Order: sequence, then structure tokens, then C-alpha cells
Amino acid sequence: MLHYTEIVKNEKIRTYIKEADRSLLALGYTEHSFPHVTRVATVAAQILHTLGRDERVCELARIAGYLHDIGNLVNRIAHSQSGAIMALCLLQEMNADAEEIAIITTAIGNHDEGTGVPVSDVSAALILADKSDVRRTRVRNEDPASFDIHDRVNYSVTASDLMTDLEEGTVTLSLTVDTAYGSVMDYFEIFLDRMLLCRKAAERLKLTFKLLINGQSLV
Repeated sequence: MLHYTEIVKNEKIRTYIKEADRSLLALGYTEHSFPHVTRVATVAAQILHTLGRDERVCELARIAGYLHDIGNLVNRIAHSQSGAIMALCLLQEMNADAEEIAIITTAIGNHDEGTGVPVSDVSAALILADKSDVRRTRVRNEDPASFDIHDRVNYSVTASDLMTDLEEGTVTLSLTVDTAYGSVMDYFEIFLDRMLLCRKAAERLKLTFKLLINGQSLV
């Protein structure tokens, strides 16, 4: 069986992630490199572990999380679909099990808002982990005066946490926002579609999605 540690050590995969992020940097996007994909991999697996899913399913979520943004190497547009095809080829090359390849590539191909649908537990966990990664350290523009709305929103988030509560049946994204850099309305202007996808992902896992900003419940 293929393991997450093999994926992380694979030089071809590391090159694709690095070069994909280099392209996004040139386009003015926030960080999509190793800190992002590692965090998404970890959080996706944690969600399923908390829900009591089989450890192998958690491992597939880790792998999907680490690979989910490699499609940006091709183009930002439809990067989830191109990333799924790239992942399929890479995993076949590594002699992964066909059924597991299907689970991973389907999750990657469905992780982006607009076209994505949480079609499986791994897919739902990937969506929640990816869309909850909002934080100041993802901003690469060093001049606040020239921040666009994506920079302002990410830079304004000084703390973020995704918490799964089995007793309440909820998954909650809690954000601490410094409104000197971005407003709550700014957040919803660019992230509303992502939050709606998170709601669908939570429902797939039989949970209710909640959003807290500065301690106030908004969703």
C-alpha cells in the first residue's frame, strides 16, 4: 500500500508543487506551497480520524490533501480537474491500488468551489481542510498599501482553527480577524462560495458547518 511518507519524499511531486506555487506567485496569489498542502493534508486526516473513520481512509485524505493543488502547474483555471489527472498518472506510476487512486483523484477533482461536490468522506474532508486555511502567513505581498482584497482578508486573519465536535455534531471554523486590515464583509465577498461548499461538505459527513468570526456566529 502507498503511504503519505512516500508521497512527501517523491522528488517529482515536490517539484510540481514548488513550480505550481511559483506560477501562482507570478499571478499574485497567496501561498499554495508546502505549508498549505501539508496543513490541508493534516487537517483532512484529523477530521476523519475524529469521526472514527478507518485509518486507511485517513491516510488517503492525507495523500489527497498533499496533492490537491498540483494542477496549478498547468493553469489556475480548472486546476482541480487538471490536478486530478496529474495525481492519477503519478499514483499509477507509484503502483498505487486502483480503488485508492479513484478515491484520491475524485477528491482532488471536486475540491474547488464552482465545480466541486463532496462526493465522498475523503472529498468532504479535503474541502473543509482546504477552505479553512485562511491565515496571515499566506500573504506574500510585503506592502500593505498595495493589498488586494484577497491579501487584506488573509492578512486580517491572525488566528484560525477548524474544530469538530461530535457531541454537538458540528464542524466549526473559528477566525480571529483584525479589522484594521479587512472587514467581515470583505471575507464574505470572496469566501461566500467556499463557505457554502463547506456547508455541503459538512452535511456529507453528517455534521453542521459553523463559522465564528471574533467569537460571533455567522453561519
